[in-house]
Amino acid sequence: MNDAQLLTALQTEIPCVERPFAELAGKLGATETEVLARLRQLKADKIIRQISAIFDTRSLGYASSLVAARVDPARVDEAAALINQHPGVSHNYLRNHTFNLWYTLAVSPLSKFGLEKTVEILHRQSGAESTRLLPTLKLFKIGVKFDFGVESDAPTYTEKNRAGITPLTAREIEFVRYMQRDLPVTEMPFADAPFPLAEMHRQFLESGRMRRFAAVLHHRKAGFSANAMGVWAAPESEIDRLGELMATFREVSHCYRRPAYPDWPYNIFTMVHAKSQAECEQVLAAIAAKTGIHERGALYSSKEYKKVRVRYFTPDEAEWERRQPQ
Repeated sequence: MNDAQLLTALQTEIPCVERPFAELAGKLGATETEVLARLRQLKADKIIRQISAIFDTRSLGYASSLVAARVDPARVDEAAALINQHPGVSHNYLRNHTFNLWYTLAVSPLSKFGLEKTVEILHRQSGAESTRLLPTLKLFKIGVKFDFGVESDAPTYTEKNRAGITPLTAREIEFVRYMQRDLPVTEMPFADAPFPLAEMHRQFLESGRMRRFAAVLHHRKAGFSANAMGVWAAPESEIDRLGELMATFREVSHCYRRPAYPDWPYNIFTMVHAKSQAECEQVLAAIAAKTGIHERGALYSSKEYKKVRVRYFTPDEAEWERRQPQ
């Protein structure tokens, strides 16, 4: 077992059983002790960011969106800091465009403001000149899995996997809170689970509420230092076909249909991670050649202001809303 094999397996699926790392070790031809030791080192080296459940935000009843803001470059750091105070902001980047600040926001079904009003508040507080709400209209693909040259059968999550939105029970909310924690690197990390773990894990996977239980990596530490948000102006009549075609590229981790605006003509978004900007450009050029789309752009992140996992069903959102002027 080498690190490439272990990281590939960890990104694919970690079994939710009594001794998950022993089962993983058996598949890799290693011992549980060896896997635990390598895991602890990979976390210490900050290659592994977190091991936890990866939930589908919409299927949990949350409303979410990518948001693009045009901010005076002289005060973009200040604007990002203000936006980051909302606990539902999980990603926030400076990118090379007049719309220079890009963040993702999720609000719970218990939010008294809802998504649009929350964005209005953040727009006002940040002093943005313009803010564009870019929610997912159709999910063609999502599944970040960095390629270490090892074959993997990691599943891809698409619109077909998504469940209808039904309120979670108190027990299901308890399950979400428990499974979103960073899994302890111990022999029996689920020993304190207060519910039938295997049964609820299966139910959440089958319903599409959970995409998988796996490791998330620090992509730069793992050797993937470049990421390009490819944006495409596709003909309205061809969006679904072209989006599904773009999603077939292995290097594309995310592919969405999003709304266009007069000052933002792009309606398909593809995220590409690679070891260099040149590699990203090669992938985007290949997509352009295969789809025939020439009106496109590539937005690169030049600064990371925030990158965390959304914490579902915590009191933090209500506290943030309580502090806002009425």
